[in-house]
Amino acid sequence: MKTLITGILAVLFAGGFAFGQDEEAIKKVIQISYVDGLQNKGKSEDIEKGFHPGFELLGINEGQLTKWPIYSWIEYHEKKLAKDPSPPADNEKVTAKFPMIDITGDAAVVKVELYKDKNLIFTDYLSLYKFEEGWKIVSKIYFRHEKK
Repeated sequence: MKTLITGILAVLFAGGFAFGQDEEAIKKVIQISYVDGLQNKGKSEDIEKGFHPGFELLGINEGQLTKWPIYSWIEYHEKKLAKDPSPPADNEKVTAKFPMIDITGDAAVVKVELYKDKNLIFTDYLSLYKFEEGWKIVSKIYFRHEKK
């Protein structure tokens, strides 16, 4: 009986540990590739590592669904860097909170709140898949908060 209970606890602990590892890996991908990369003038290589080449940003513009592939977003990012390569000032730096991470197998959805100078500017919903090389962001929808 003691061996059975120990075995069950080991399985439960291992599952929770793996979930915790996945959660931390997901936060790291989002922080490095999306927040530090795209939002805070990071390196294009770091951005490309965290986004799947098939990624699409989905939005609504004048009632119409818009799609923006990652290569277009990286191109836009590189043009901004070419104009002004200096890092953002402290009050312009984007920070993130992760109020929700939901993982099922190799699929995950993350709610990310982006802040600039302590003001909530975006709420994003990122979808990720786990590939052999790790977690990759595959899509994004968002809500832009009104400036205060």
